[in-house]
Amino acid sequence: MAINKVGSKGIVDCSVAAVDFAPGTITSVKLADGTVTNAKLSNSSITASSTTVALGASGTLNNFFIDWQSVVVSDGSTVTTMVAGNGYFVNNTSAAGLVKLPASASIGDTVIIKDYAGNFGTNSLTIQRNGHNIQGVANDSLISTNRASLVLIYVDATKGWLYTDEHNVADLRKPLHTEATGGTVATSGDFKIHSFTGDGNFVVSQIGNPVGGGSNVDYLVVAGGGAAGSTCVGGAAYYSGGGGAGGHRTTFPSPGCNAGAFPITTTTYPITVGGGGAFVPSGNPGGKGANSVFSTITSTGGGGGAEGGDGASTGVGQPGGSGGGGSFANPGPPGSAKAAGSGNTPPVSPPQGNNGGAGGGTRGTTVGAGGGGGGAGGVGANSPTPGPGTNGGAGGNGVANSITGSPVTLAGGGGGNGPSAGGAGGPGGGGNGGTTNGGPGSAGTANTGGGGGGLGAGGKGIVIIRYKFQ
Repeated sequence: MAINKVGSKGIVDCSVAAVDFAPGTITSVKLADGTVTNAKLSNSSITASSTTVALGASGTLNNFFIDWQSVVVSDGSTVTTMVAGNGYFVNNTSAAGLVKLPASASIGDTVIIKDYAGNFGTNSLTIQRNGHNIQGVANDSLISTNRASLVLIYVDATKGWLYTDEHNVADLRKPLHTEATGGTVATSGDFKIHSFTGDGNFVVSQIGNPVGGGSNVDYLVVAGGGAAGSTCVGGAAYYSGGGGAGGHRTTFPSPGCNAGAFPITTTTYPITVGGGGAFVPSGNPGGKGANSVFSTITSTGGGGGAEGGDGASTGVGQPGGSGGGGSFANPGPPGSAKAAGSGNTPPVSPPQGNNGGAGGGTRGTTVGAGGGGGGAGGVGANSPTPGPGTNGGAGGNGVANSITGSPVTLAGGGGGNGPSAGGAGGPGGGGNGGTTNGGPGSAGTANTGGGGGGLGAGGKGIVIIRYKFQ
């Protein structure tokens, strides 16, 4: 007789294996409800893409099934907040677009973006981070290449959303540009220029990232020019030297004229603009110009021109950014030179200025003249050989610079005094020399750092800072 049923007591433990059952003989209808529990199964959950779901429960398998959305039309005025597990075709045909990452995120959360119209290169897409890091940086992403495709997966608070798959994508970071205040602000193309004609502060609130021009700036720092020396008369005319130009230091043009060469941080930089040296009457050297300072950059004030005098007068120009001119001074044999002041003192590289020109002198009706003050672009001229028609030495040339967007010449030396004519001031604000027993010349031009000529004061300096702002 056939055996239709076997009780559980009739089966020895582990004596029935899976191979003893014909395929399909045990079906769900033959199992009473609740007789097979999770404890009877070797696995009680399923895990996919870092997400675990218990058997019998519901959940979302991130990055396993992507729910592609209808085309998102982005016109720049609306922001689509993305949802984890979704894919987005973004159409930026009419304008640059904006999408935003989810406000909350867990490991494995995934979003996918595809350039629907193939024109992100024309109308870029900004991915707003919505409080999370992207690629470990607290910065939005900017996608600006046509036909871009990309996948972002959230990992943790440190790295935030990471790109795990990108196609036709260049730099994924949104440009950050330097932002600052202070001085008189102007623009030239993509660059902002801060000009300080007096003391102030350059306040940096944000520095640029590499795709936004970087965190460097260019600078032009010009110190105050030195004054010309004064003259005293002792039986003959004595002629003083011109003032040296203020020190001239700059990074412009930096490589490519767009990267800057001097690193900055988000802080306040005090700016000092040096005043011109004062003219001191009655046979005294000209006053030295004051230094100009930006951060670690100091340009030295121009050296004062030598005094014209008799006996105790040294007739030596003073050192500085550029040196002051020497003078006609007694005692001395006919045609003797009176030393000029040295430039680039203290020394920096590249040099911030040049030496002044030497003076010359003798007693009697045949007289010498004062040498010209040094300029940023050249030395001051020596006094010519003494004679009735002797002119003062010309001031050294300044240097042209286009940091403001157009060429401006600064830091010219002052001309020396002479019996026939004063020496010409150097291009870049240098004052002209005077004549006839020390008659007046002209001061250096304000905010050029020009040296004083004749009996003139030095010109005030200037500080200019330039950076990429768009």
